[in-house]
Amino acid sequence: MNTKIINIALSQVGIKEVSGTQDNPEVLKYFNELGFDGAALKDETAWCSAFVNWVAKEANLQYSKKLNARSWLEVGTEVTKPEKGDVVVFWRDSKKSWKGHVAFFIRETQNWIYVLGGNQNNQVKISAYPKNRLLGYRRL
Repeated sequence: MNTKIINIALSQVGIKEVSGTQDNPEVLKYFNELGFDGAALKDETAWCSAFVNWVAKEANLQYSKKLNARSWLEVGTEVTKPEKGDVVVFWRDSKKSWKGHVAFFIRETQNWIYVLGGNQNNQVKISAYPKNRLLGYRRL
């Protein structure tokens, strides 16, 4: 288990987008501290990968440096039995689409994978995703 990743990610739980024209500076920091212009991107921009990048960077671990979730399929080492803190990549829309979601593994049940991530219901929280959407687990 990577407690450093989990502790950093948990410290951000509750941070959420601000609806309307204002932006939450806490969400924008995920972009800004990675070298992207948060003010230009806004907090409504898909930010799951920015969050995972920020957490990995804060933990002094390898990170994708990209804002697309599927970029994480090229980072770290592929694992089949995830531990808490491993990166989980899901597909969105279709398995062949470029779209996805990325977050940190917490636990799994027969049909669900529970992950801690950003831009989950527009905030940092733990959410359940269907196992049939899994693209891969990665260990940093």
